[in-house]
Amino acid sequence: MGRIIDLSLTYERGMRGVDWETATTIDNQGWNARTLHLYSHAGTHMDAPRHFLPDGATIELTPLEKIVGEAWVVDCGMSSPRELLTVGHLGEVADRVVAGDRLLLKTGWSERFGTAAYRDELPRIGVELARWMVAKRVALVGVEPPSVADVNDLAEVTEIHRILLGGGVTIVEGLTNLDQLTRERVTFIALPLKIAEGDGCPCRAIAVEGDLSA
Repeated sequence: MGRIIDLSLTYERGMRGVDWETATTIDNQGWNARTLHLYSHAGTHMDAPRHFLPDGATIELTPLEKIVGEAWVVDCGMSSPRELLTVGHLGEVADRVVAGDRLLLKTGWSERFGTAAYRDELPRIGVELARWMVAKRVALVGVEPPSVADVNDLAEVTEIHRILLGGGVTIVEGLTNLDQLTRERVTFIALPLKIAEGDGCPCRAIAVEGDLSA
């Protein structure tokens, strides 16, 4: 039997970049509705090249074949604060990656969600690993922290994003529940809203293990 695992954070009022207000109520207008205010990189989200590249492609142009398909679940171990992730963290998977593959980096970092360390001490993708992904023509990388690089270091966060996005690697940040995955390969789906000229967007990310039709 197959199963579906939700890899998305729940968007709650008070989360960084998330707010809403009441638009209508059943008592007053006959239905409930909210006006949502979402930072384009809030919670579980996808980066478009436009996020760091002035002329980069925008989120609505993201090819669906890049964000739906088989992915490696890479156990990088429980990351330490500010740990630099290298090709060595990929273990045997590094030798098995081929062009078009997707990588989900399991670091245990989502356990720190809701703490200052979640954002300020996150493990980061190093330059070596970022360039390796581009050279291997990786289609997508998904990470548990809210960024692939140190958000408090503009030079670093710019360099890593530009290497990956400029090299054709789609980035999904803020994943959770990777510890619930039991297989080394899953079907990964992450769908952002189709927003014109978007630099990124919150998305619903899921993994499918096995055959759901079984």
